[in-house]
Amino acid sequence: MTDAPEERGAPGVDLSRAVWRTSTYSGGNGSCVEIADLGTVVAVRDSKDRGGAVLVLGVEAWRGFVRGLKDGD
Repeated sequence: MTDAPEERGAPGVDLSRAVWRTSTYSGGNGSCVEIADLGTVVAVRDSKDRGGAVLVLGVEAWRGFVRGLKDGD
């Protein structure tokens, strides 16, 4: 399997050079998301389904999401 956008559920976003990482807070239980910072966007995928769909957010939307998590929203 390749990281071609069409196969990853992220049309128009090149994921071929994505470096995926999991939070150090995940605990390693397999119920995690992985993110890849691609500069202008952040890609998010399910760690249990790495071949599945990818959610792509703009950097500001990602920052807002993380801020909301920290604030308990």
